[in-house]
Amino acid sequence: MFWTILGWLLFGLIAGFIARALVPGKDDIGFLQTILLGIVGSVVGGFLFGLLTVGFRGFEPAGWIGSVIGAIIVLVIYNKVTGRKRRSRT
Repeated sequence: MFWTILGWLLFGLIAGFIARALVPGKDDIGFLQTILLGIVGSVVGGFLFGLLTVGFRGFEPAGWIGSVIGAIIVLVIYNKVTGRKRRSRT
């Protein structure tokens, strides 16, 4: 059980950091939010993958690519909702 939770935290951290690196601009989110971003992104990626391929089978985590894609989607939505990362128009 401990190793499963630790694995999810590490997986979420890596997927979240990759998503933050791929989305342009500075993110003002912390370490725990990055982990949460990666974990939620994995679930979103698994959901989207299920819809596009074999049909919806419930909330399942995705692999690395699906997790990063899901985390990017979650991060972009988060930035839009909170109004972060507005580009200056100079």
